[in-house]
Amino acid sequence: MQPEGPYRFTHVLGGSPVGKAWAAIDGQGRLVTVAVLDAAVAAAPGWREAFAGIADSLAEAQAPNAVPYTYADFSAASPWVAYSSEVGPGAEKLFRALGVEYEPAPAAAPPVSAPPQQVSAVPHPVSGAPHPVSGLPHVPWAMHTSPVSAQPASAAPHPVSAAPASPAGADTVASAAPAAGPAQPQAAQGGPVEVLPHDPFAAPVRRIQPSGPPPRRTGRWIAVAALLLVAALGGVVGAWAVTAGGSGEPASPPTAASTAFPTATPVNPGLKPWAQAALYSAEERALATAAPSMVFVEVIFTGYVRNKQSNALLREAPVTFSRRCSGFVVNHDGHVLTNGQCVQPTEDIVLAGALSALANVLVSEKELAAAEVPAYTRARMKTTRFTGTEATTAPEVKLFGQLNAAKGDVTDSPAIPGTVVQALGLEEGNLALVKLDQQNLPAAELNPSATISPETPLLVLGYGTTDASFRSATYTVLSKPVQVTGVDAQSPVNAYRISEDVGLYSRGGIAIDPQGRVVGLLDNDILRPDKANRLVVPVSTMTGLLDAAGVQNALGEHDKLYRSGLDAYFASDEAAAITRFDGVTEKSPANLLAQAYRQAAVDSGGGEGGSSDRPGWAVPLLVASGVVLVIGLVALIAMLFSRRGNRA
Repeated sequence: MQPEGPYRFTHVLGGSPVGKAWAAIDGQGRLVTVAVLDAAVAAAPGWREAFAGIADSLAEAQAPNAVPYTYADFSAASPWVAYSSEVGPGAEKLFRALGVEYEPAPAAAPPVSAPPQQVSAVPHPVSGAPHPVSGLPHVPWAMHTSPVSAQPASAAPHPVSAAPASPAGADTVASAAPAAGPAQPQAAQGGPVEVLPHDPFAAPVRRIQPSGPPPRRTGRWIAVAALLLVAALGGVVGAWAVTAGGSGEPASPPTAASTAFPTATPVNPGLKPWAQAALYSAEERALATAAPSMVFVEVIFTGYVRNKQSNALLREAPVTFSRRCSGFVVNHDGHVLTNGQCVQPTEDIVLAGALSALANVLVSEKELAAAEVPAYTRARMKTTRFTGTEATTAPEVKLFGQLNAAKGDVTDSPAIPGTVVQALGLEEGNLALVKLDQQNLPAAELNPSATISPETPLLVLGYGTTDASFRSATYTVLSKPVQVTGVDAQSPVNAYRISEDVGLYSRGGIAIDPQGRVVGLLDNDILRPDKANRLVVPVSTMTGLLDAAGVQNALGEHDKLYRSGLDAYFASDEAAAITRFDGVTEKSPANLLAQAYRQAAVDSGGGEGGSSDRPGWAVPLLVASGVVLVIGLVALIAMLFSRRGNRA
């Protein structure tokens, strides 16, 4: 039976009554000899200490007689000492130094039947260098190739029942082994030899071979990497499938992660309430209620500038200019309320517009400097007039209205032709009622019972643009929360002023209450230096104009259905909202916000429209990929911490 130890034992080199010498190979493939003390002998008092003390004494002897060992374990059940091949038969030298008989194993070891020698005393001490070794085999010490099939003469000794005594013929030592500590051997002749106490920490080399590095867990690393790769691929595919379905537009919101509104809706309404107010707030709902009724109004004047006295033309070609403002649908049949001076200005305002347009033409032809335009206009205000093709005819006036997003200088679809039905002068409220040539337009609701006082919060809406080029600029509806700063009790209409405005072209826009009902119409405040549109004509003046024209503020069936759809949408009933918005789109195609909110309800998961274009496996795959990714990351972190702990 081979002994235990960190070596691969190949064969027995020899034996003694107390142990054996083995040939072995270490972890690096180097040849070593190992002296192994039998377990029964090691259990007897004094033998383990003597074995360790002799090994240390040989290792500490003066060169060239020193026999250092490479590793040793004196605390094992069968203590052992290993010697490298460079020091020769170290194991044999150790046993001979113990003073016991050592029998080298022959090349072909016959069975040994002689009983082992009884061990009864401490081995013979060694004073100085070990005795010469005799009777070595003729082949190199560690190259025996024939295994020993039987136990050599050093088979397990008889049980040791007392302190070890010297074998026959050996020099005598102390009559008994000390109760504790290693045996103190005496010299073979004369007085005792001083032997230092055995210090297991004073060995020149480590006695126990350190454990090798833990095996690399390559398989686990590969598994975790594969897991993360699968999670990443699944997430990409799932995300693509989710975003590819539905409206075909990215589903990320413009203002917050919780909304279903896409950044670019399939339609382009004039106002996107979800982008200008807190999501699902009363403010968003109010804007959504009133915004579809907003109208971009453009009036185009075409005529000739003539001298008042001679009727001579200042320019042979006709002069064209535009006036642009805001308005809103007050009746689904196409009636619109807007600013009076925008669509039906006085003659001096029309002449000033014509002269300014003519001056700008002269600037483009390099006949006039840009800085001279105001002076050119003022100088000719009293000497010219603006007429039609004949001196006695009026200039041509065309009015167009556009809903949703609008563009200047558009005279065909989606622009809707219109005419002025009735207008009020500046002192009467500066309002105008316009009739557009289209039915089933989305209308706003007036709130005749509104009570306006200072600090009343309102929302204002009106068209505006950021384009530098006036002629073909794009206009959208802007909104802003404001407060009433005061009521002008001296004016005939009791107009009130507000804290903010939304730009030059918001004149004719509306002020609404928290329910989205109209409580006033925006006008420019001529008392302000900047003439900003911060004056609000109250709803009572609007109802007076409507009554005089015989027009009612009436919502169509599609308007009521639209508000019902908003009720469902803001109550998170997406399926009902989709159905109602579908009805609005069919009856009133101009209400693009109905289409936008329908798409928002679809993207929120309502109705079959929300899932018809999206694969059923898309969302589960996305969720599963996320779970797998989390598991993979947890495993990776655990392996990294485990590896760090092993290194420590």
